[in-house]
Parts: sequence; C-alpha cells; structure tokens
Amino acid sequence: MQPKTIVSTLPSCGGGYSYSCKLNSHTRGPCQWQCLSSPLIVQKFRWSQMNSNFVITCLRRAVRKANRKYPSERRELKQKLRQKEAELSEDGKNRDDGYWRFFTVPVPVDKDPGKDYIGVSDALMEGIARYIKFPVANILPQEAFSVVRKSFDARKCLKEPRFVYTVDMNVKEALSLQPRLWDFISDLSFKPGKLEYISSPSSSLDLIGLLNDDKCTQSRIASHSSNGTSERSSNKMLIMKDIKQSNVYMVTSEPKVVVVGSGPAGLFASLVLAELGAKVTIVERGQPVEKRGRDIGALVVRRQLKSESNFCFGEGGAGTWSDGKLTTKIGKNSDNVQIVLKTLVHFGAPASILIDGKPHLGTDRLIRILLNFRQHLQDLGVQIMFGTRMDDLLVTREQVIGVQVSDAGGNNQTNTQKLGSDAVILAVGHSARDVYERLLERNVLLMPKDFAVGFRVEHPQDLINKIQYSKFADEVHKGRGKVPVADYKLATYLTEHDVQLPLRGENNSRSCYSFCMCPGGQVVLTSTNPSELCINGMSFSTRSSKWANAAIVVTVSSKDFSAFQSYGHLAGVAFQREFEKEAAVMGGGNFVVPAQTVPNFLESKLSDVSLPPSSYRLGVKAAPLHQLFPSNITHALKQSLISFEKELPGFISKEALLHGVETRTSAPVKIPRDMTSYESLSMRGLYPIGEGAGYAGGIVSAAVDGLCAGFALAKQLNLYKGSLLESILDKSQRDTGNGRY
Repeated sequence: MQPKTIVSTLPSCGGGYSYSCKLNSHTRGPCQWQCLSSPLIVQKFRWSQMNSNFVITCLRRAVRKANRKYPSERRELKQKLRQKEAELSEDGKNRDDGYWRFFTVPVPVDKDPGKDYIGVSDALMEGIARYIKFPVANILPQEAFSVVRKSFDARKCLKEPRFVYTVDMNVKEALSLQPRLWDFISDLSFKPGKLEYISSPSSSLDLIGLLNDDKCTQSRIASHSSNGTSERSSNKMLIMKDIKQSNVYMVTSEPKVVVVGSGPAGLFASLVLAELGAKVTIVERGQPVEKRGRDIGALVVRRQLKSESNFCFGEGGAGTWSDGKLTTKIGKNSDNVQIVLKTLVHFGAPASILIDGKPHLGTDRLIRILLNFRQHLQDLGVQIMFGTRMDDLLVTREQVIGVQVSDAGGNNQTNTQKLGSDAVILAVGHSARDVYERLLERNVLLMPKDFAVGFRVEHPQDLINKIQYSKFADEVHKGRGKVPVADYKLATYLTEHDVQLPLRGENNSRSCYSFCMCPGGQVVLTSTNPSELCINGMSFSTRSSKWANAAIVVTVSSKDFSAFQSYGHLAGVAFQREFEKEAAVMGGGNFVVPAQTVPNFLESKLSDVSLPPSSYRLGVKAAPLHQLFPSNITHALKQSLISFEKELPGFISKEALLHGVETRTSAPVKIPRDMTSYESLSMRGLYPIGEGAGYAGGIVSAAVDGLCAGFALAKQLNLYKGSLLESILDKSQRDTGNGRY
C-alpha cells in the first residue's frame, strides 16, 4: 500500500504546530515522525485507525537518570544487569576468554611517566593490581593489558590532580602468562561504567581499511560465471562480498556527485563515495592549505583580507586554523567517532588521539593531515576545484541536477561553468552566508536555529595553570611538561529572575558557557568582510603560547531577532552582522579589535589605564564592550562571569581581557533533511550536511555527519548495500552494553 501523508497537531509536543507524517496503513507499532517547525526534532509516535481518522500519540519523554528514574526503569536496568551476569556466570562461560575493561584506574602524577606516554607503565600496573585486589603487581603480565583511554583529572573535589586510565585486559593472554590470575578473574562482577566484560575490542580498522580489507573480502568479481556473463559484464558490474558483514558493493556505472565545501563533512563524504566508486568533484571557494596559509600570513602581517581565502574559507574549513579539538558530545567510544579518529591517524595524526581523553591536533598537524587526505582523494580520481565558488543550483522539476560555479576571485557573471551531477552534497561552513541566500531563492526550506554570541576572554596561561593545578602548575612547561596545559569548561544556566527582561512576561532564561577554549593559544580574526569584525581562537599542537583564551557566550533565539524579522529565515544572520559591524566601528577599523578588562566590563566603565597584553596581532583598542549588545545579553554575560569566578577563583582578574566580538559559534539556520537519506525535505537531490547545515559543531561531529551522509547517499546510488552502514549509523545510539568514557 502507498504511504499516506497526514498533517496533525500534537498538543503534548507544544500544541499548535503542524507535523507531517508518512504512515504505511498496514504498519502497527512505533514509527517515526519529523517535525517541520522549529526546532526540528525527530521523535516517536504510535498511530491507530478509528473509522477513517488517523490518531497520532506522541511517545516523547524526558531522559531520566540516576535517582530520577521511575521504579519500573530501575527494575528494567537491574534485570539487564542480572542477565549480563548470568551470561558471564553460566558454567564459567566467557570467564577464560574475551576482555575485561577497567574504568577510572587512578595513577598519581608523581608516579606516572607523563601525558605523552600511552603505554602500560609500572605505576599503572600497581593501580590495576589494587583494582582487582591482586597482591603482587610486578608479576602481572603487562602484555595482557592495553590502554584504551588516558585522561588528566584536576577536579577541585580531589586532594590533588591525577591521571585516570581505562584499561582492557585480554583474559586468555593474562591466564596463559599468569595462571594464578584465575581466582581473581572469576570473582570479577559486571558494574556498568566501572568494570565491564566485552567479547572483543572494537576493530582497529579505519574507514579505508573497512572498505578495502582484503582479509574480509571473499572475492572481487568483474564478471559472473559463464551463465549470462556477456550480458552482465556489459553493465560493468563489480561485486565484492564481505564475509563478516555480508556487505555487497555494486557499481553499475560511475554516478556523479558534486560536494560543495572541503571541510571535515565534505572530505569524509567524498572519501566514502570515492572509495565506493562514485565520480566525485569537490567545489571549494577557498585555496589549498599551502596558499591559504600565505593568505592568512598576509592578513596578519599586512592586514590584507582575501574574502575567499582566510581563517574561515579554504581547504579543511574553519577548523584548520583552530585548536583542532577532537572532542564531541556524540561519545568517543561510538563506532562512527572511532572510525573518524582512526582515519585521521591513517592520514598522519598521532596515534595518541585514540587514547587521549581530550584529544587535539593543532593547526600545524591539521595542515599535514589535509595534504595527505587530499593526495589520497586525488589518487581515487576525485577532482578538487579550489578557488571555485558555487553561485547557484541547477534545478529541474524540484530536483537538483548540478551546480553553477565561477572563479571565486572574479566576477560572478564571467567564467561560469555548469557541473551536472546525480546528487549535490552541500557541506559549507556557517560563514557561507551567500549560500543561504541562494538556497532561499531556490525555495529550499531553511529554519531559524538558536546559537550563541559573546566575547573572547584571554588570560595569561600561567594564571589558568595555577587556578587549575595549584602546586602542579610548574609541571606544565609550556606544553612540554608532564601534565597537559590547563584548560577549563564552564557553564551556567540563568533563569528569567537572573536576566533582565526586555519585555516582562517573556521566558528569557539563557544558557551561558565557555566555548572553544584554546589553552596556549591566540586570538585570531575570522572576518570574511572588511566592514565586519569577528574573532575566534587557535593554537598549535604544543600549546606553547603564554595566553589562554575562550569564548564566553550566551544563547540567543528568534525572540532576540525581533528587530530583524524583515530578513525572514535569515534574521539570525542579520543579527550577527549587526554586532560584527558595531565591533568594527568600536575598534576604529583596520581590523583592530575592541577590548575591555573583565573588571571594567562588570563595572560598565571604560578602562582608564592601558590594557594588558593580548595575543591578537592586529591590535586592540579600549572600548565600552558593555554597550555593544542589548542590555539583557550584556547582563547575562556579566552574571555568567560572576558565576565562573565562584568556580574558578581568580578568573575575574585585571589581566583578563575581553575581545569583541564572537558571533559565529554555530550556524544560525538549519536545513531540514530526511533522517535516513540525509536528503533535503524541500529539494530532491540536495544533501545538506555538516556545520553550515546546522547538524554539527566541531571537527569530529562534522566528519561523522559527512561519513554517515556518504554511506546513505552511496546506498541510494546503488554503490553499496549491506549491514555495515546500519552499524556505523545506529550502533552508537542503541548500544547500551558499554559505558561511555
């Protein structure tokens, strides 16, 4: 039966909003609906048919944790634990095989070899011995243990900072080397998040290895057996069957895919599609990293801004000139994140990013990785068009059939070229505002999205080290010491009683938090227009600068854009531009940044003495930043700074300098798409992904989005059929067997 489309309102989900749902009339039980109003949320519903009417019941519920769980949920959790224990205890099954994973094994700083050591040390073996109550640590076989995660824990609740490990023990190898371990292993019990049994560790293969591992491939058949060989070979069909995953890769011809943007999302989507046989063309408005580096140098030294090659635009996206953080809220132990990290290692990242609790690369390493990534794509036949801007979509009957491009450095009316394709992946960044305008002209659905604005605060790194590490601050040694350079992550939530309301009766509660903290870094210019001023932070791999900076921002939503409603769905973009222009005026032009010390900002007064030193190389100027934003946002920023001082005494300091302005924390819009196919809900053949489309917030999350979108599109293009796609997309969301770490 054909799917039936209905529109109904769901009062339990806010009431008054319209929702479009596609239902199979022969289906019962849980299905899925997609909300087309803001915010775009995918939830569950159940439907039934009464006479000729469909009834939709929302199954959405809040996630309850710990003591907030209902008794029924607690019983269900206990039942799962008992089942897990039963599996382990049944006739001793699995006790002499598989792996035990130990979480949070502590090692004191003075006994640990240091942050850069990722092996199994004697001090760690002592910690493991205490963990399993084994009496003599030095007879434990180190070969049977491997480090999965290493973090530095400097929380104030501890007596002193320490290193914390997650370790895997190979049971079979441990027993073969030390049989006396049996009595201790047999006493181990499953404790979620503390001690867990796993049948085998995750695969060590990266994306390329997963797709091309010859050991898992039974055959690569260019033509079938003699029965029908000539007919099938005329289709140029290639079939590869994966023994373990039962994957089938089918290439009947080379479908053409245009990928707009070469940030993490675009690169990983291109890698998947190219590996599976698509003919991929990457359109990048900026320059390759070598020339982009020279253009950024000209900006920093000679104040020459190139609108298409800068800190935002160019190979690798805005994340190339950043701290290179590889942290994500997705969960580092999820399969898709691990695949991304292992692929980065394949292209030259240090293996320590797989173990480090807070992995980062730094700009210098990112550049080398991108060079290797580009070379591999080109070896696969991917065409990369640098300095080429997408001017328009080629559309026929609400179906994208390609893009129109031109020389990014020339006139839009000249040097135009049309690139036909079977699909267009839109992987632009959140600064590609002209792309949003083109999409609206083509009636592509855009939805306003919340984001955050504020300032970038900078402290001397030594001060942050002392606040966080106390007596261990001297162990940092500008990123080359035993402990990592100190960072921080701060957040607070202000209710409407804490924040001044522009109109009484409005719910003006806001989240305030630190964002993109760059220890041992510097403040950099991320403007793409000479009349606008916005900034960000970056650092190199050693984090050896004498400054630490982070954005201090508050969330803003559509109610804050009321003065810009004439811009429609781009009201958030207009809101950003307004304050970027105001910051440029406050700085006096020539990319000089307006600045104010934190104490003066809190007192709403202009600095009457010279400003403290800043890492921003184009100059700072004393300015009344307390007058830049509307009063309710300024008040929220002040309240958040006061709150952060309570958590980190010394944060409010005469050496703490606010720089204006930070507005591009994330995309101000979201491009609605199908949750399975990743295709735009309003334009067939268009696949919006990554940060610019509103689905990511950093290098790893953007790469994961590109990875999943690449597989989804490959499946639609008949390049791929099998179970590997589902495991990559879904396992991290449905797997509750292993704790997150």
